[in-house]
Amino acid sequence: MLLRKGKTKSLLESSIDCALLSVELYNKPRAPFRVESFITHMIMAWTRLLQANFNLTIGETYFYKEPNGRYKIIDAEKKAWELKTCIIKYGKLTDSVKTNLEFFIKLRNKIEHRTISKDEIGLMIFGECQSLLYNFENELIRLFGSEYAINESLAYSLQFSRLRSAKQINANKQLLSTEVKELKDFIEKYRTNIKEEVFNSQEFSIKLIQVPKIANTSRNDLAIEFVNWNSLSEEDRINYEKITTLIKDKVQKTEVINPGKLKPGIVIKHVNDNFHGTFNKFDHKCLLYIFSIRPTSGDIDDLDPFETNAKYCHYDEAHNDYLFQESWSNFILNNLTLGRINRDFWKSNYDTRKKVNIETFEVQ
Repeated sequence: MLLRKGKTKSLLESSIDCALLSVELYNKPRAPFRVESFITHMIMAWTRLLQANFNLTIGETYFYKEPNGRYKIIDAEKKAWELKTCIIKYGKLTDSVKTNLEFFIKLRNKIEHRTISKDEIGLMIFGECQSLLYNFENELIRLFGSEYAINESLAYSLQFSRLRSAKQINANKQLLSTEVKELKDFIEKYRTNIKEEVFNSQEFSIKLIQVPKIANTSRNDLAIEFVNWNSLSEEDRINYEKITTLIKDKVQKTEVINPGKLKPGIVIKHVNDNFHGTFNKFDHKCLLYIFSIRPTSGDIDDLDPFETNAKYCHYDEAHNDYLFQESWSNFILNNLTLGRINRDFWKSNYDTRKKVNIETFEVQ
């Protein structure tokens, strides 16, 4: 399908340009903000791809409207659906592709006002980044045809063969800022909470094994060869599984459910059993809010339920509630005992919707 000049073609070309620019930036070793730039431009690429499809199929109706039916206007422009809404309205993406996109939408929101200066984050999400790009091209071809394929425009990124030593890695980890640690916690938590079949899908995260070709091959063969899983023999698949067993890095789940986790009532009881016995549910709610332990009614309506302080709390999706670490009840007790916090402190901060830096109160 070759498009004529118009809004659809303009959106599509802009989408492709964003994708190509994201790859160009990502593959430049000395380019600043490589990871942030790749994510931001790929979010733009996906958004404009789906908007181009809407413009072609349903016309210019992919805009938000006010209750009176008029278009919502921001800075004299109609407010178009952002990517999250586009995904819902499109409704044709697989669970794995949607999960990959939702991961990057949330990560983009987290890094928007931060600088990722460490390579660890880029290395951690390389598989997800590769899937984000592959999924984009697959959807591009599905919607507009192979004429718009961009794989011939891309080059396989050259990699240095010498990996850093364990000492170098450990030394670098010591320099990680608090913000980067929070991003790593978010990535690990997000991966742990998705379905096993989605995590193992190539649409969520590409898993690559780089093996030198040492067999006798034609001198005209490509240096890099991508093999379709479906074309492998049973023997080759078994050998592949043996390799992936050695390199698989996802934390394996066990049959023990929520070990060592406490419900709110247990936290309150533990505090009361070891202090003056006047700590109640409202007091606990105030502390959860002012220290940003978990989303509460005082936060914005659409805050992600997984946005917790993983050191003290996590969201239990199966039961749609929150469970706490013993360290949380110990944190409360320690600060009550030392006189650092009291009811007037947390109630006044909660009433004024003031957040408090928890690190100040974690110092022993």
